[in-house]
Amino acid sequence: MARHEVLSRRISKFVAERDWEQFHSPKNLSMALTVEAAELLEHFQWLTQEESCHLPAPKREQVAEELADVFIYLVRLADRLEIDLYAAAERKLAVNEANYPIDLAKGNARKYTEFDR
Repeated sequence: MARHEVLSRRISKFVAERDWEQFHSPKNLSMALTVEAAELLEHFQWLTQEESCHLPAPKREQVAEELADVFIYLVRLADRLEIDLYAAAERKLAVNEANYPIDLAKGNARKYTEFDR
């Protein structure tokens, strides 16, 4: 069994054992995901670009925990909606590769709609 399947099953078991399924609607999970993403963002608020790249170990561990929270909610939401997150990411990456060809996108941050094609 792949790692993502093992994790998904472990999360589902954790939820079932606590009878939390009733609270895990896609709406609630997407809201919780947004809250956790905001908590992640809070760790970078007011840092310079350089500081954000070189976090001290305790701050890095806090960021890792917030990333894990975001990831867990994302996996749970995908599971509830029966979306293969890895397949969706593969499809989206293919779209992004088409929208951001190397010769137009390399070294700049413009949106693909701003490219001179």
